[in-house]
Amino acid sequence: MYDCILFDFDGTVFDTVEGITKSVRYALNKVGIDAELESLRCFAGPPLVDKFMEVYGFDRAAAEQATLDFRERYNPIGLNECCVFPGIKELLEKLHAAGKTVGLATSKPQELAEELLRRESMTGLFPVICGSRPDGNNSAKWQVVQRAMELCGAAKENTILVGDTKYDVAGAHKVGIACVGVRYGYAAEGELEAAGADAIVEDIPALERFLLG
Repeated sequence: MYDCILFDFDGTVFDTVEGITKSVRYALNKVGIDAELESLRCFAGPPLVDKFMEVYGFDRAAAEQATLDFRERYNPIGLNECCVFPGIKELLEKLHAAGKTVGLATSKPQELAEELLRRESMTGLFPVICGSRPDGNNSAKWQVVQRAMELCGAAKENTILVGDTKYDVAGAHKVGIACVGVRYGYAAEGELEAAGADAIVEDIPALERFLLG
């Protein structure tokens, strides 16, 4: 069993896809690109600058500008277009009751993650919160996972990351810990298997059984 459990944020703790996809489309519209919202689900979770370069071939300067344009809509509007996945609060409370160390490791700007957690009175459920800086630096998944582990004082063999995409799996494995993938998030079909997730669960009750036996 794992003593330290780290959670991804977007697609794992909060359902943020509506605000993110609408804000990505807003940024793309500024440079004359339109896209269906469904095709933009892949932007929910990973670092935005990297994703704009990967999906649309932007150079770094254009991707950084697109990220600024994204935040122009996301910070005042998109941040409100989200909700906690049903059952997550209860799971976190059970993990604490079982004596587990719980942390948050997200590529999302830390201040935004903290704001959303405060709104839902969930800050106390994550004694350790690690996210990226507002400028997007230190946002690679492995970087935030590593910092969260250091703050938790966690040993690699006793730590697992709960995430919903290939970026979570890759980030966890890069720092030498396991990753359990959740299907209720934003991964494409077969993505978690191809990434080599150590375990995959269908929903939050299954995640609870996996983490608490």
